[in-house]
Formats: sequence, C-alpha cells, structure tokens
Amino acid sequence: MLFKDRVEAGQLLATRLAPLADRHDVVVLALPRGEVPVGFEVAKALKAPLDVFVVRKLGVGQEELAMGAIASGNTRVLNTDVIQELGMSEPDIDAVAAREELELQRREHQYRSNRGPLNVEGKICILVDDGLATGSTMRGAAAALRKQQPARIIIAAPVAAPATCSELETEADEVICAVTPEPFLAIGQWYQEFRQTSDEEVRSLLEQSAEQSQRRAA
Repeated sequence: MLFKDRVEAGQLLATRLAPLADRHDVVVLALPRGEVPVGFEVAKALKAPLDVFVVRKLGVGQEELAMGAIASGNTRVLNTDVIQELGMSEPDIDAVAAREELELQRREHQYRSNRGPLNVEGKICILVDDGLATGSTMRGAAAALRKQQPARIIIAAPVAAPATCSELETEADEVICAVTPEPFLAIGQWYQEFRQTSDEEVRSLLEQSAEQSQRRAA
C-alpha cells in the first residue's frame, strides 16, 4: 500500500509536476471517473483548469481488442491493422462510432452540465490517470488528444507498472509516473481506499475546479 486514497495520490503526483505551476498555458485532463479526484488535486496545486477527457473504445466484441477509439473534442482514432484483419467496412465502423458517440455525449453532459470543454489547442496538457497497468486506455487518449494540436502532452500517474511507464514514452512528450513498484499486479493494491468514484463526485469536483479558476481570473 502506497496511498491512503486518490486525494493523497494526487497530492504526491502534483509535487512531481510543480515546475508547471502558475502558468496560463497548462490544462489538466482526467480520464473519468476514478482519475478525476487525482486530477483535481493536481489542478489545485498547479492552479490550472481541470476537465475530463472521455474516451470510448470502438469495440469488436472482444474485451482486449478495439478497432479504435473516440474521445472528447469530436476526435476519432482508428487502428487500421485491426480493421483490415477483421475486414471491417466503413459503415461497420460508423455504426459502432455512432453508438459510442451517444454514450460519450451523455457522459460529458452529465459531468460538465452546461459547461463546454476546455480549449486544448496550443496548451500543455497533463493527462492524468490514477494508475497505469496496461496503459491501453491512456494510449487511446493520448492519440486522440494529439489530433487536437496541444503544444505538449504529459502523461501523469501516481503509480504505474514500470514497463508500461516506459512504453508510454512513445505516446507523449513526457511521462511522469511518481512510483513504479515491481511487481505491479494491480492498481487497487497500492491504495488503502480504492472505491468507485460516482458521477456526482466527478461533477462536483469539476464544478469546484471551475469555481477556483474563475476566482483566480477575477
């Protein structure tokens, strides 16, 4: 056990990101839902805005296999190798993407209420996870975020499998894993409390962060 909870993990991660504090070109993006409490602590420490970055895999009926992903900002990333191997047609892809787009929009509205997404173009974007095991979702998130033309992408997590932390260096401009224990096994084992984060908690933390940003701008 390394962390009492996600709050403590986020506070530790924030210390590793301290050089990025008090800048106007930094945005913290958390993959919902459990990652948002970690991202909230990072954003608060850096005095940066916080948003969710929702990613939905374009599944093909197998848990670990996907033909791509869609993400916040109307972004789509496709895995051409999987598509060609399975013989997926464009209508097949569009049908799956349309279904996942509905769920993505539902989640974004649920989390943000009436606020729009943060603009990431030209910004230093910190993609936050509460832990990196295989890193598959983070890979999709980084690829999707890259299409929105940020200045830099920093993948950040309080705990990660050592190999995954190294492998993700090809997906981002920088990868910061606060702790890389070996053997890793599972994310939850490094937290004393690792309960599910509710939609209401995500919404509340995003509202608090937005209010903090408004006060800093006043």
